[in-house]
Amino acid sequence: MATDDDFDTSDVDRWIGVPLGGGELKDAISANDIRRWTQAMQNPNPLYFDERHAGASRFGRLVAPLSFAVCTDDSHGAAPAIQGTIPGTHMLFGGDEWWFYGPRIFPGDTFRHERMLFDYKLTQTKFAGPTMFSRGDTSYVNGRGEIVCKQRSTSIRYRPNDALERAQFADDGEKSWTDAELRELEREKFEYYRSFLELGHERRLFVKKGEKLPRRPIGPHTVQSFATEWRGFLMSVWGAFAESGGPTSLWRAGWLPEMSRDLEGAKVDPSYADGLYYGPSRGHVQDRYARVIGMPRSYGYGASMGAWVLDYLANWVGEWGDVLHSKMSYRSPALTGDATFLDGEVSELSEERRSGSTIAIVRVVMTNQRGEVMANGDAELRLPAQE
Repeated sequence: MATDDDFDTSDVDRWIGVPLGGGELKDAISANDIRRWTQAMQNPNPLYFDERHAGASRFGRLVAPLSFAVCTDDSHGAAPAIQGTIPGTHMLFGGDEWWFYGPRIFPGDTFRHERMLFDYKLTQTKFAGPTMFSRGDTSYVNGRGEIVCKQRSTSIRYRPNDALERAQFADDGEKSWTDAELRELEREKFEYYRSFLELGHERRLFVKKGEKLPRRPIGPHTVQSFATEWRGFLMSVWGAFAESGGPTSLWRAGWLPEMSRDLEGAKVDPSYADGLYYGPSRGHVQDRYARVIGMPRSYGYGASMGAWVLDYLANWVGEWGDVLHSKMSYRSPALTGDATFLDGEVSELSEERRSGSTIAIVRVVMTNQRGEVMANGDAELRLPAQE
């Protein structure tokens, strides 16, 4: 147990190591679920939405991006990291670690999830004073019993009143982009998109240490783009999930009244548990509620940031390569009016003797238009062997 003034984590302790319940998708994944996700994450790789292009790939059919796994969960994979009641708190995403084991997600697949709180620590932060960083694991298991991947999500649980006093994310005003700046941003986007379209179905065989990945721009972010992202998550569809019946304290985490879902009201109006209009996610698209929890204005989703990174890595390594592991820390959110840029560099190369493939360690840094670091971390990728 850890305490700091009235920041008491004693109720969190009893959830560590407990197999958790949660929502499970009722229906099999559809092709349009994958297409909607790909569109929401602004990832125009035809492998994930064009069945003719995908049919000529190594998969022979439409396949989901690696990032789609989190879309099969009902809480961004973060529920295991939000266990135990701490009254008057809110949470932000602090990072994600992913392990991928080989199986891919295709239309027709079904999913279940194994969830558990891993650990936590209490520390002092500039953002909110006493803050708890807790980590929880979600394993994604398909209907064939294969573990597709595992996600270790980090949640930052803090008291919004403390964050408001410190005002770390003071509002310096939403950027107004000139027409020339927007044209340049669109040019950079097209340049990035062409980089993976040119690779197409070919193998990425030759990589050098120090090689830089093409820059990926996203944005400028708007309330509309954040709402589109939210609607890409299957958990935002009314009735898409059913509770497994296992234990969980997710909805008793100590949420502020403005950030709590009304589960009783949702029996009459499902939007009361929708998350976008009511509950803990409405600060993403409503400035007034963003300010309640210490943000200056509407802000983006940690799960989307994680998806942007995974898509960035997968687009570069190509359909014949594999993303094996990724560990990213999130430092600040995307805000409306901001643009996001992903840059990667190959920091290390080694040979995997068993397969003859090359393992590349790629350092990824995510920044905004002011050069402020939003996220960073390392990923391990397996490049394809020669045919």
